[in-house]
Amino acid sequence: MPHILFFSRNRSTSVEHIDESLVRACCRLQDTLMDAVVEILVRLPDLELAEVRAEVFRSERVIPPDAMEDLRKAIGTRIGPGLLKIMKGLVGNREDSRELVNMLEECCQGVILSFTKDALAKAPEDGEKAKAYYTGLVKENVRLYDSCIAFAPDSPLVQGIEPPKRSREG
Repeated sequence: MPHILFFSRNRSTSVEHIDESLVRACCRLQDTLMDAVVEILVRLPDLELAEVRAEVFRSERVIPPDAMEDLRKAIGTRIGPGLLKIMKGLVGNREDSRELVNMLEECCQGVILSFTKDALAKAPEDGEKAKAYYTGLVKENVRLYDSCIAFAPDSPLVQGIEPPKRSREG
């Protein structure tokens, strides 16, 4: 009888604008190997991480208790370009907490996209006009640069745009 491998994953991120000065984002991961949630509170207008919480309900991999404290090192960081690199620098690149760091980054990306969704929806249908529109959008808001796959450094949508300077404050 053949051995059948099974893997299922459901990952979702939600963003809630609590008031004019605070945004909450939550990333929930449920898959065959793990069930976890990461939640952040972000202060406006600087997009500064005010709070970071994580909880692992189930994991095939042992998640050390200090991994949750490591995530809290990101508090005070501003959401912006190069965020994943900044997070890895602050939190570390530990194999046992990589998924939690990725979830933290996904929460931050959700916050950025929540501010740009209306502008993204206004993009023209025509391919070249749409490309010019998105390029202009990134030029106007450099926090979009490298914030998702569409605006990654090698994307045609950001050709000709100088990468923003990297700092701890993003």
